[in-house]
Formats: sequence, structure tokens, C-alpha cells
Amino acid sequence: MHRAHTAFSLALSPMAHRNFATWLLKSGTSQKLAKATAAAAVRTYNSAAAEPFANGSTATYVEEMYNAWLRDPASVHTSWDAYFRSNTYTSPPNLAPVQANTLPLTAFNLGGGAVAGAAPDSKTIDDHLAVQAIIRSYQIRGHNIAHLDPLEINSPELPGNSSTKTIYANFSFGEQDMERQFKLPSTTFIGGDEASLPLKEILNRLENVYCNKIGVEFMFINSLEQCNWIRKHFETPGVLNFSPEEKRLILARLTRATGFEAFLAKKYSSEKRFGLEGCEIMIPALKEIIDVSTELGVESVIMGMPHRGRLNTLANVCRKPLNQIFTQFAGLEAADDGSGDVKYHLGTYIERLNRVTNKNIRLAVVANPSHLEAVDPVVQGKTRAEQFYRGDQEGKKVMSILIHGDAAFCGQGVVYETMHLSDLPDYTTHGTIHVVANNQIGFTTDPRFSRSSPYCTDVARVVNAPIFHVNADDPEAVMHVCKVAAEWRATFHKDCVIDLVGYRRNGHNEIDEPMFTQPLMYQKIRKHKNCLDLYADKLIAEGTVTGEEVKSVAAKYENICEEAFALAKTETHVKYKDWLDSPWSGFFEGKDPLKVAPTGVKEETLIHIGNRFSMPPPNAAEFVIHKGLMRVLAARKNMVDEKVTDWALGEAMAFGSLLKEGIHVRLSGQDVERGTFSHRHHVLHHQLVDKATYNSLQHMYPDQAPYSVSNSSLSEYAVLGFEHGYSMTNPNALVLWEAQFGDFSNTAQSIIDQFISSGQSKWVRQSGLVMLLPHGMEGMGPEHSSCRVERFLQMSSDDPDYFPPESDEFAVRQLHDINWIVANCTTPANLFHILRRQIALPFRKPLILCTPKSLLRHPEAKSPFSEMSEGSEFQRIIPDNGPAGQNPGSVKKVVFCSGRVYYDLTKMRAEKQLESDVAILRVEQISPFPFDLVKEQANLYKNAELVWAQEEHKNQGSWTYVQPRFLTALNHSRDVSQSDEPMSFSKTTTNTTTTTTDHTNNESASETESKPWLSRMFASNKSDGSTEGGPATGDFNAAKHFDLKNVRHDFNRPAGNAAAPGARISKTGRKISYTGRAASASTATGSKAQHIRELNALLNDAIST
Repeated sequence: MHRAHTAFSLALSPMAHRNFATWLLKSGTSQKLAKATAAAAVRTYNSAAAEPFANGSTATYVEEMYNAWLRDPASVHTSWDAYFRSNTYTSPPNLAPVQANTLPLTAFNLGGGAVAGAAPDSKTIDDHLAVQAIIRSYQIRGHNIAHLDPLEINSPELPGNSSTKTIYANFSFGEQDMERQFKLPSTTFIGGDEASLPLKEILNRLENVYCNKIGVEFMFINSLEQCNWIRKHFETPGVLNFSPEEKRLILARLTRATGFEAFLAKKYSSEKRFGLEGCEIMIPALKEIIDVSTELGVESVIMGMPHRGRLNTLANVCRKPLNQIFTQFAGLEAADDGSGDVKYHLGTYIERLNRVTNKNIRLAVVANPSHLEAVDPVVQGKTRAEQFYRGDQEGKKVMSILIHGDAAFCGQGVVYETMHLSDLPDYTTHGTIHVVANNQIGFTTDPRFSRSSPYCTDVARVVNAPIFHVNADDPEAVMHVCKVAAEWRATFHKDCVIDLVGYRRNGHNEIDEPMFTQPLMYQKIRKHKNCLDLYADKLIAEGTVTGEEVKSVAAKYENICEEAFALAKTETHVKYKDWLDSPWSGFFEGKDPLKVAPTGVKEETLIHIGNRFSMPPPNAAEFVIHKGLMRVLAARKNMVDEKVTDWALGEAMAFGSLLKEGIHVRLSGQDVERGTFSHRHHVLHHQLVDKATYNSLQHMYPDQAPYSVSNSSLSEYAVLGFEHGYSMTNPNALVLWEAQFGDFSNTAQSIIDQFISSGQSKWVRQSGLVMLLPHGMEGMGPEHSSCRVERFLQMSSDDPDYFPPESDEFAVRQLHDINWIVANCTTPANLFHILRRQIALPFRKPLILCTPKSLLRHPEAKSPFSEMSEGSEFQRIIPDNGPAGQNPGSVKKVVFCSGRVYYDLTKMRAEKQLESDVAILRVEQISPFPFDLVKEQANLYKNAELVWAQEEHKNQGSWTYVQPRFLTALNHSRDVSQSDEPMSFSKTTTNTTTTTTDHTNNESASETESKPWLSRMFASNKSDGSTEGGPATGDFNAAKHFDLKNVRHDFNRPAGNAAAPGARISKTGRKISYTGRAASASTATGSKAQHIRELNALLNDAIST
């Protein structure tokens, strides 16, 4: 303040006029002060021209004296000095046009006792600057002392949050100043149409805006336009005024939200439902956001949320039929396949009429696991995809809403990762509204122990998202904040956050006791009236509604719930498909579920794509390409001329042929445009012009589908979730995510485990997402060697001990019933086919594809066009086509392998000249396991030793997955105990290699099948040749065996106990042995020399006869 006073005083001296004006304008100080200074600096001009009606010598003389006095008071007579100092002089009026860059001082009435036309004294300047500083302080720090907590027990750990007086305590205003008028700056809208207000009124209005039930964090935003927009929407007088009709609508919605939770508590008192009690206002809040957004043009809203409040959201926001929700509490069996999920994880998809706006709206709530924030990027990907397919390039038609818990929002890193996608060109959804249901507690953890930041929402500050804190017990404040948030998103297409500060009336769930850990908080909660009662009392007091009307609304909704409850009692099964969040209308209808379209294409198509892919841009003369890339393009052209393809060209041909067929292809991940190993180069960059690029795959055909290749942020968790959400939207698209190295995919393990692996089983939701995972032990150390393929195989759902019935549809039936596909291809042709097969299948399955590193440029890792043209297809196993395959009877050893180690094995075999003695077979598709082809190849080499060779360690790689499946394929079986064998499997099953023998059972079939598994587990087993509780066959104790799968009837799993774990009985005497690295805790060695020694030992062991 002292510096401002000194500067302004200096400005009135003739020596500093020009310098001060220049400094003030540059410094960005108040616009009006800058204009005032400019006026003072050029204050002398022709008064006669300015005042034609008073151009006599007297007027001119007086003004000249006044100007001289302004320059130096001592230069005029003492009488003039006394006259001018008395502030009684007023400059003559100005009717002439003002000269350029000049303003008379009379244009600025700074108030505070200064007479128009007189120079403001130092106190006036100080006071106006102080008022501006106070206004800014409220805007910056008002949220610190706002009344946000309904319980009034928590407040952010910030300085000066006890009283509003702390905001202006440092300014020297007394009670005598409260009625003084102050001109309002352009940075506030509290005056409405008034240009100035008394100080008392200024403070009152600021406190009401920033320190009442709403706390606004926005002054960190680096856009003046956006800051002014927020100021206007909160500061303008009257913005919080609601009509009686609007208040009654809020009351009705709040009644439904509260009534739903009360009804569930009454009917299902011992069930977990993760109710919304304490933050019921979230339901009217979501409806307000949707109403305003719909009015502004949004047609589809995609929501993601944790379990708390999900059932209420489904019921009262999406209008999911209540009887379907109540049926989930009944514990009924499912009418369709899958494991299902708990009721508070389920999603839905609804199209309905918005009764407020009278417009149709589509609402989707995406299913979510208990990993609370894991759904965030999935929702964003689904939203982005729907925007893409609608041509909604600005996000005006489709939007996302993410609901968070306070502890998860600040505690889980995926929130930060997802936030950082918000403005990336290929990932933005053009603004997401985040709603935090702030219970002010985690499971049992206080905020002071669960975060280091003052607010749970501080993560949003990193993307300049405004944060609107609001007391959840003030419904009208909440509705206003929601309206502003929806309008913000529609105006700026950027994220914003609504922090609903409430409480949790019950424990973490309804049967949890919160008093164990938060006794004081819950003593206060027990005495606290709920939001509905508080708001109803308020409306009754002001005469908006009557007590009878309040009771009538509540009774009406309870009757609706009772009718739905009665209807739910008539249901006999639950249907998982009723909870599908991403329906694919028309995709499955009219298709043969076991017919796969051909994946080979015409050779002319391959040549056309290859030529286009190897060409520079059409305007090559102006587009300067890196010399190294010119050699790459030339090498591609040579391969096309020779009709062979390497890995990069094979991938491009798969993409290009799908684009030709109208299939959208999206490739995403870190550095995918070039490729981690500099092999792909889909995007060419002009070497002299920034941002000038060319993508040949986008220009293959004039009517092709769009191709998108997008370098992502350095995130696996969020980006993989995003692409999974993208793949859920449209089955007729190939969506791929590539890891920089396969090792890094485990940072996205939650997405892999909770969504990709089990999504169809839990939520009846298919996805054709492709994960490209660079994999290979090449001496690059423990973190650049393995995608941990064993983890993906361990989660595969085919049964290791069950050989499915052989038929013409064996392969496609396996694919239909598996949860995902795991493959490790060794040829570009197989890569081409397996990518195209993702679209050719009549259903969708995720594909986990181990991709090579050194094979990208390996001279032998090439495929002729003939292996990709019409009539060709994906090979699950590639047989040995050399001398060993031509004379299988003389082969001494058959080596099965997968991936790049094949090329090392063939090299070693050639060096040892054992091409006729050792056959090497490649298992390209590891899961589902090719039982039929393994059996076929094993029978071909009847006299050979069978070996599995892998470059990974024994406890890693594919060995633990393939070993039991090889034994099953080689006609091994488990012996099935008498008490456990279902009657339907009492005789030998044809067309399988799993054989069971007939047993005589003392109990009837109906009695056996009716026994629960727990009874069978502990049942005593008395049969011929055995003693009570003793072992049945071999070392297998039948009394301890039980099988939970005896109700399954799908292809990859037996319907009975044919896969019962017990002693293996070999029907052929054949086995398979392991050769490779020993078990290890690490994926690879960091020593190149040790790596080479290990590899040589592996190869020698595998190829030796």
C-alpha cells in the first residue's frame, strides 16, 4: 500500500508523469488508475477549444493558475494556493472531443470526499487500493472460511480460517468508513448495475458470495476470461434466488433420494448397500447437471462412480426399474451365463425422456469394481469413442460425469493420470464434471491421516479446473453450483469439480460400527437432522410448501417402492443383461455364433497398401523427410516388389485392409507413432516445419474408415483404461494399446484384472481390445524383458484337465468360451491374421499379444504375401516344414516353443546339423490351448521325446500353463473318485482324451446331485476296496475332493468332475519335459554375459539328442 501511495504521489510531479504512466500501464494495475495517470500526464490542452462558451480571459487565467499550482504550489500566490487546497475549485466542463490518448481527470470520481476534478489525496488512493485488495482476498481465500461442513467439526488446515475479519484486518478501515462509497473495480460483479457501493455493503456481499455455504477456488486459473466468467456467475446479485416451482422440484427430488435409502434400510436392514445417507443431495445435484446440460444440447451422459450411492443413482437419476434393483437383494440364480457381480458394482444403460427439458437423453452408468477410481479412464474412453462416432468434435452432444469419494479422489493415482488426459488432443472429452461425495472420512480414516493437501480436491488444480465446494445441507446452494458447473463445461469445454461436503450417517457399510473409530463425529451425526428435514422446515417456514404437502410427496414415493417390491417378489431369476452398460444394438442378431469370416485378402489389396505405405507424401518436393526415413520407405518398397513383408509392414497391411473394409482402427500408447524400437513410423514429420506431419494409412482409399495413431501420456493405468472404454462402445473397430515395453503393463494391473480379464463374466460386457506387449529375453535387464505372460495365462479360464470334444468348430468354440486370447506370434503373416481375426469373429474377446523386439528386423522373420492372401488363415501351431516334418518317424526329439526363441533354436539346430533329428514346433496361440493340434502333432512324432523350451525362467513364461494341458492332450486323465463322479459322466465320453470309468454308487443319481458340495466334501466314502476316509486311487484322497464346477456346461470346462484334481493316469505313457532357465525371482539378469551363457545352455539342452 505504501508503494502504491508513493508511486501515485510521484505521478503528480511534472518530472515523473510520462515515466509513471508507462510503468503503470505495463504493470497491469487497475485500468482506471492507468487512465487517470494518463490524464494527469497530458492534462494541459487548449481550454478555449474545449470550452467555446467560456473562452474569456478570466477563465483562461484561472485554469492557467490551476495548472501551474498542480506543477508547483509555491509558484502561485498564497491566496491561489489556499483556494486550490480547499478543494472548492472545479475545472470547467469539457464539451470538445478529447484528444487522442487523453482523458480529463473529471472522468474519474474516486469518491471518499474528493471533489470532482480535484486531484485525489493519498488516503483516497490508499483506500481504493485497499478495497480492491479486499475484494481480491475474498476471491482468493474466501473458501477458507466458508461454512462448508454441515457438522461444523472439520475445516481445512489453512491460516486465517476462523473469521472473515481476518481477510481485511490488515487494512486501516474503521466503523466511520463503513458508509463511504467506493468505486467497484472491473474484477468484481457484486454491484450488479451499480458502479459504486458503501464499504459495508461491499463486505456483506463478498461474505455472502464467498464465505457462506459455497466456497469457490478459481483464482489459480491463468485465464482472465475464465476467472471473470466465474466471478460473474457467483457474484451477480440474485443468482441464488429460486422460484417456488424450482424449490418444490428440489424438495421432490430430495424426497425421492432420501426415501429410497429409507426404504432399503427398512426392507433389507442386514444387507450391504452402501447408501447415500448424509449426502442424499447428490441425486438432485446429478439431475440438475443433466437437466442444464440437456438444455444446452447434450444428448448422452456417461457416468462413472464408486459403490456409494450407486443404487440410488440407478433408481432416481437413470430411472432403472425399481423391481430390477430390488431383485438383486433376493439372492436369485441368474438366467444367463457369467459370474455376475454384487449389486452395488453394476452398471446400466437407459434412454428416456427428460421431463424437465422435454428432450430425450441417454444415460449410462459404467460398471465398476471395488477399485474405486479405476472406472475413471474407462468412462473417459467410452465418452471419447461416442463423441467420435457421433462426429461430436467439440463435445457438445456427449459428456461424462465422474462421481468420487473424498478419500479416493485424493488418494488414488489414477485420478491424477486421468486428469492429465483432459486436454490431450486425442484423449480429451471436452470437459468432465467431477462430483465428489465428500463424507469427510475414508473407511475409518480421518482426512488428517489420509491426505497432505487442505482439500481432497486439490488434485484438480493441476489442470486449472475450478473447484466449487458446497455445503451438502444447503440444497439451493448445491443446485446453483451444479448449474454453474454445467454451464462452465458447455462454455469452455474444460473440467470442473463440485465438492459436496456432507457426512456418512452409517459406517462404511450399513452393518459397520463407526463409533469404534470416530466417536465424536458420530455423536454429532446422531443428533443432526437430515437434509430433507432441514430443507422441508425451511420451505414450510417461508410458506413455499405446507407440512401436508411434504408428507404427501414422501408417501407417494413410498407407495411406488412398495409396488416395485411386490413385483420383485414374483421374479425367479436375475438377468445380467439387464445391467449391461454398453449394448451393441444389432451386432449379434442374425449371426452364426461359430462362423468366422475369412482373414485372408486379395494380393492386389496387399500390394496397394504396401505401395501407399512406402510412399512419401504426395507433395514430397515441399515435405522434407529425414534421410533415414527415406531409406526405410525404400526398404518397404523393395519388400512390396518382392512380395514379402516384415513385422511393421504386416501390421500396416492388417490395419490398411481393415480400414478399406470400413473398420475404424485406433492405436494408442507411449511412442506408438514411431514405435518404441523405431520400426513403425506411421507418422512422418516435416524436418523444417513444426507440426507438419503425414500419415499414409489415413490416405489409403478415398472412402476408407478413419485411422488414429496417438502418442499417449506416460501412463499405463489411465491410458489402458481409456482404450478399454473406447473398445466397449463399438464392436466394429480395432482398438489397440501398446506398452512401451511389456514389463510396464503391470502398472495397469487393476484394469487388466478387474475389467479386461473378467469384464464379460461379471458384467456381460465384451471387448475386442488388443494389448501389444513387447516381450523377449534379449539381455536388456529385468525391466525390459518380460510382459509377464504367465500372469495373463494364469487368468485364462480354460480348464487344464479337460479336452473339449473335437469338431470342425473346435477352434472357434474355444475362442467363444474363453475370457481372452493370449498369443506370441513369430511371423508377420500370423500377426496379420490374428489382428484381422479380432474383427472377423462373430463376438469380441480381448487379445493379449506378445510382440517381438529383435524380430522386428530379423532377416528370417518375414512372410510371403501368399501367407496373407485369400485362403490363408491364422495358424495356432506352426508345424516343422523342414526335413524333420517330412520324415516324422525318424525324429528323436520334438521341441515345442513360443515366440522369438524359435529362431535361436533353429540356428542352434542348423549349427549341430540336426535338422532331421529335431523337430521344432511353434505354439502361436497359447490360450485357449490348441489341444487338438498338439494331439495331432504328438501322434505324428510317435517315437520322439517331447520337450517344451522357453527363454523365460521356469516359474515364468508359459510352462506352468502349458504343462498340464500338454498332459491332457497327450491322453492323460485324472482318476475320478466314486463319490464325486456325476452320473451323466458315468460312461466313457467319446471324442475326448479325458476318460472316466464306470463306478457303482450306493446312492441314486438324484441323491448324489442333490447333496451340497460342503456335505460331499466331508462325506465318508465307503466303497468296495476302500476304507472309510482312506485314499481312493493312488495318492488321491477322494474324501477331501470337491468340485465347484459341476454346474458348468460350456465348452472349455467339463460339466462334471472329469477335471477333478488327483493322481494322473497316463493312457499313453508319454510326457513332456521342460528345458530352459531355472526358476528365479527376477525376470532376467542385468548382465549381458550371463544372459548369453543362460541362453546357450538353454539352446544346447533343447537341441541335444
